[in-house]
Amino acid sequence: MRILVSGAGVAGLSAGIDLARAGHTVEIVERAGHLRTNGSPIDVRGDAIGVIEDMGLLDKVVEHAITMTEGAKFVDQDGNVVAALPIAEVNESDGDIEIPREDLMRVLREALPAQAQLRFEDSVRTLFDDGDQVTVDFESGREAEYDLIVGADGAHSTVRRMVFGPERNYARHLGLYTAIADAPSEAAAAGAPASVLNLNLPGRMAALARYRDQALAVFTFRSAPIEYDHRDLAAQKRILTDFYGADREWKVPQLLGAAQADPELYFDAVVQIHMPTWHHGRVVLLGDAAHCATPMAGRGTSLALTGAWILTEELARHEGDYAAAFAEYERRQRPHSDAAQQFAYGGADLIVPATWEDIERRNARLRLLPA
Repeated sequence: MRILVSGAGVAGLSAGIDLARAGHTVEIVERAGHLRTNGSPIDVRGDAIGVIEDMGLLDKVVEHAITMTEGAKFVDQDGNVVAALPIAEVNESDGDIEIPREDLMRVLREALPAQAQLRFEDSVRTLFDDGDQVTVDFESGREAEYDLIVGADGAHSTVRRMVFGPERNYARHLGLYTAIADAPSEAAAAGAPASVLNLNLPGRMAALARYRDQALAVFTFRSAPIEYDHRDLAAQKRILTDFYGADREWKVPQLLGAAQADPELYFDAVVQIHMPTWHHGRVVLLGDAAHCATPMAGRGTSLALTGAWILTEELARHEGDYAAAFAEYERRQRPHSDAAQQFAYGGADLIVPATWEDIERRNARLRLLPA
């Protein structure tokens, strides 16, 4: 079949690899002019490790893996360590793999087969499913027909909005926002131990993550939904300043300065996507577009990898009966996404306690746990 994949994140690239290797002709379109590699290191967990191995990419992923040798620690307003975060609080098993986002994206892009074409600076403008094929008009002015459409375009999915209705029907705001920026002035010296230092103020967290020779400024804060255009970078930076501009503790001013200087700042609400079904006609959703669990769960990458693999398996097993394939893909994948979404609910109290009393209770609890 001829398949269009909207979005070139982990879900979209994984779908491109798996579907093309299965014999389909795949086109991937990405709104940005390049792969989106900004963000914190990501985890490959559980069943996704087996998927990466079956894709023949495990050795390359392991080659680029990092280990936070100093782990994650919480500091006070002067930068003194007051508690550590045991790895058991966030990992599923000792076999979890952490890898910089840019490295995983590079591994996936290099694995794309010839019959998977990747187009940047283009996106779906309209689509029409007549039952026999889907006609797509692109923002670039092109028009093309496809047998199937895979919406892998994230929590703010354009494909989902066009086919299933507005985002507000499916988004569940968890009361948090998060931002990640490059912090080159804080970069670790070569060979320095990787670490994450977190400062909590009531309802706010500012962190410095160092690995290899890179550093990231990370922010997470509690807030009711804020009205802004999620593609308006200036608005995102103003929101960060509103929440952190008066904070002078530890490295907060430097981290905020790094966020203001980063032209590719990542900023978004912590929102889960809950849908009664992920497919309609010849269109199916994959990854965050279908079931975003939020970064608080730490399982979005793994869900993207397993989802693309299961979808490809079911299309092959049902030999062209895409409706049956979509239904079985959803039946197999939904327990994984449900579990990941449930895991995220404990994250706010752990990472962003609401009061000074909550911060101290969290620290006291962590100090009693084995490292």
